Amino acid sequence: MKDSIPATMRAVLLTGYGGFDKLEVRDDVPVPVPGPDEVLIRVGAAGVNNTDINTRTGWYSKGVTTDTHQGAAGGFETADPDDASWQGIRLSFPRIQGADCCGRIVAVGSAVDEDRLGERVLVRNMLRSYVDYRPFECWTLGSECDGAFAQFVKAPAKESYAVDCRWSDAELASIPCAYSTAENMLHRANLSSGERVLITGASGGVGSAAVQLAKRRGAQIVAVAGKSKIEAVRSLGAHQVIDRGERIADAAGRNTVDVVVDLVAGPQWPELLDVLKAGGRYACAGAIAGPIVKLDVRTLYLKDLSLLGCTFQDDIVFENLVNYIEHDEIRPLVAETYPLSAMIEAQKKFLKKEFVGKLVLMPDD
Repeated sequence: MKDSIPATMRAVLLTGYGGFDKLEVRDDVPVPVPGPDEVLIRVGAAGVNNTDINTRTGWYSKGVTTDTHQGAAGGFETADPDDASWQGIRLSFPRIQGADCCGRIVAVGSAVDEDRLGERVLVRNMLRSYVDYRPFECWTLGSECDGAFAQFVKAPAKESYAVDCRWSDAELASIPCAYSTAENMLHRANLSSGERVLITGASGGVGSAAVQLAKRRGAQIVAVAGKSKIEAVRSLGAHQVIDRGERIADAAGRNTVDVVVDLVAGPQWPELLDVLKAGGRYACAGAIAGPIVKLDVRTLYLKDLSLLGCTFQDDIVFENLVNYIEHDEIRPLVAETYPLSAMIEAQKKFLKKEFVGKLVLMPDD
């Protein structure tokens, strides 16, 4: 199967660190040309994630010490461009963001079998082939290389996974970043059936994915979410949902939790260690309420706790997700879709946090 490939495409360009004015919708962006080991994908859908906004605003810079929301619209004046990325290095602009990509292969590089033309694929968002599969190194799709906020994207053939399912493109595009982040935390913490896990930020894309994936593992789930979203989070499989305004340690009980999956950090962080049992595991992949926390080191060592930072993903994490999808063991949670040209509107909706699940962009025809 071959597809008609234009010379230029519509894409959303990030032109620098800052506010919404740094996002520019263009119709004259050259369609990328795949290298020998790459494929060209016509994007069917692309999810919106916290990392898109955090990268735009420069929040990853060590010069920023506040929560993600404070600079989400206008950027952070204290961000240092030299360390404002996942990798702690300066990004090159313009950049096409978009870590979530579902689409169909329309062209292949010289070293890729042409039988792959027409495959519907998900692209692994944490790309390892570009760094020769070195441990604890990766490129993020839409950060260190151009991503899926465009009509076409190129990606490594080995990291573009054919998926056999009846889900819509929007549903598939809700998976890569959020679900791989959640699965990675559960994988790294080795969450087992019957264990009790506490999940913060449980109504967001990653948090709601973590609830579903923890349920799949047979865990007892305690979730933290805003009051208006408690029933929605409970319907995903949480056994107990704590209102975000409550004291977590009082509601969940001190020394009662085997694993904490944290996406929030911020002022309540010390309570997350209080709820852990001796020998408990804390896994973190976000800090939307603020990256600077107060740690009593005595709690850490007297309770024999393990603190796990979770960014790099073993290959098995994404491979497991594809398997879960094809066996209908998880279900996507798409809150709303937007056309690609409405990127800014979608990000403004995202920042209101009035939904459960994922917002997804659909390419303009």
